[in-house]
Amino acid sequence: MRFWDDRVVPVMVDKMLSTGPVHKERRAVCAGLSGRVLEVGFGSGLNITHYPAGVGEVAAVEPSDRGWEMSRGRRDSAPIPVARIGLDGQDIAADDHAFDHALITFSLCTIPDPARALREVRRLVRPGGTLAFLEHGLSPDARIARWQRRLDPIEKRVAGGCHLTRDVPSLLGDAGLDIATLETKYLPGPAVMRPWGYLYRGTATTPS
Repeated sequence: MRFWDDRVVPVMVDKMLSTGPVHKERRAVCAGLSGRVLEVGFGSGLNITHYPAGVGEVAAVEPSDRGWEMSRGRRDSAPIPVARIGLDGQDIAADDHAFDHALITFSLCTIPDPARALREVRRLVRPGGTLAFLEHGLSPDARIARWQRRLDPIEKRVAGGCHLTRDVPSLLGDAGLDIATLETKYLPGPAVMRPWGYLYRGTATTPS
């Protein structure tokens, strides 16, 4: 599975998460960013075109070398510097309160210990700063949630460790982050895709 996870999954994720509806959500979640931004789960750089003018630089955490290679053209054309500062969102080599904001999109589903990663975000973002998040996860619809639980073992094997059943608001709260805004919805598309398409988009603040 190593070849699949290292070489195939990053390409698959880039294609699946670069549709028009997903880019609309990316644009919305990036809108409030400014200053020095930590992006955990940078992937192939699909958020770059949505960084607002107030962003001065981005520090990227990305475990996949293939994903980072795929982002080269987007990084080269970005109007701001983007530097890779680490591979593991659970353990980031940066000083406390080094960033104004953080951004996580479609990454909490695959990080082995998302609670630990969110505690790192809390440590690294200045007091009163925000985490902007866009994630898929557990549906409130019991029927969809049952399917998510059934599909989870397969999803983890074929999609690089992705989980369908993570409860994003609970993870944020458990990490000591205060949810400031939250919108939930299904991505548009056929009903059969709903186990993969329940979205959480919003912002959470670090304690002042």
